[in-house]
Amino acid sequence: MTYVLVKYAHIAGILVLFASLVLEHALIKPRMSQAEIGRIAIVDLIYGASAAVVLIAGLLLWLVAGKGQGFYTHNPVFHAKIGIFVLVALASIYPTLFFIKNRKSESPTISVPRSITMIVRLELLLILLLPLLAILMAQGYGLG
Repeated sequence: MTYVLVKYAHIAGILVLFASLVLEHALIKPRMSQAEIGRIAIVDLIYGASAAVVLIAGLLLWLVAGKGQGFYTHNPVFHAKIGIFVLVALASIYPTLFFIKNRKSESPTISVPRSITMIVRLELLLILLLPLLAILMAQGYGLG
């Protein structure tokens, strides 16, 4: 039953992570009001919290409740999956800092750098690779 609950938390976290990132992308505009930045900062907080759930549940699957450490640890597909997840996490730092910094801005409108939108799009693209890698890993690819 532990495996089922941890796996459920992992999948639910992934769904919330993806949905919040899609919403974040939909809300970003070249010029935003302080209120709009505040709303997107809340969505970004949900995105970060769901990433933490995905990470914790993923670690539990790897180290405690999954198919055994050997199944994951020696699989290069698993390492690619972790690498992409880390890359997405690192890419999300700049937009998060931008939203936090500007949510209480004195300016009536805030100009959002195009790089913020491009980073969010890159995150979405990279996240779409993770299910493919998960399927390959579950099928034993990478184990030799």
